[in-house]
Amino acid sequence: MIFDLELYRVNFYRIYLRYLFMSNEGFTTLHIMSSMKPTSEDTSYNDIGGMRIKYKDKNETFTEDQLVSKEPIGQFKAWFDDACNTPQIFEANAMMLATATKHGIPSVRAVLLKGYSTEGFKFYTNYESRKGRELAENPNAAATFYWEPLRRSVRIEGKVQKTSPEDSDRYFQSRPYSNQIGSITSRQSSMIASRQTLIVKERELIAQCPEGKVKRPDWWGGYIIIPHSIEFWQGQSDRLHDRIRFRRLKSNEKIDNVLVHQGVNGWVYERLSP
Repeated sequence: MIFDLELYRVNFYRIYLRYLFMSNEGFTTLHIMSSMKPTSEDTSYNDIGGMRIKYKDKNETFTEDQLVSKEPIGQFKAWFDDACNTPQIFEANAMMLATATKHGIPSVRAVLLKGYSTEGFKFYTNYESRKGRELAENPNAAATFYWEPLRRSVRIEGKVQKTSPEDSDRYFQSRPYSNQIGSITSRQSSMIASRQTLIVKERELIAQCPEGKVKRPDWWGGYIIIPHSIEFWQGQSDRLHDRIRFRRLKSNEKIDNVLVHQGVNGWVYERLSP
């Protein structure tokens, strides 16, 4: 027996509850299903404009004289180390990676940073995944770290290149056996009928590839983001956030040391309005 009942209105939405009674081995089971339908008064989504948290105080600003380095990798290391030493941050190396097709259609996902140097930022993945396909046709990418307990974020923009096969082999062999098998089991971003498909494939690979004998597939390996811009953001409670951006010096660009400041190793830095 099914009853549709308009119960009440919240935030310009009508919420409907459906009560479904059915027999289940002599017992009556109540299922509640809700649906949200916008009313004619307002077709917008739920208002969450009041959600906000307190950021840094005015005595905790991030100023140019607090830079630990006049190039961005040294500054990144300082902030990354802070994040790694903050217990509330479980994966300091998690970053959101944005890619786009050659037509500019974007996509974004979380990946793990696996190394960084003055050359750039490394991560590893399936080359046949959506991000791999997009990077093959458009090498421009961006990555963002957000360390909420520190009220800090780092944005990286640059071009992406594959790392060498030797580098990819080295990292692949350093991974736990289960992760190696998992990487081969999953043809990332391809459609499958069910999770059971993965489980069956995993069992087959475990039988075929004993521990220590798993070879990296050609379609899996590393990338490096070679940055041309790295921005450091620190939140302030009055919303006058601190933003200091490092970027590569442009050809024939003059440095005035007022808006644009001389860095090192071909970098300049500047403060951006929040």
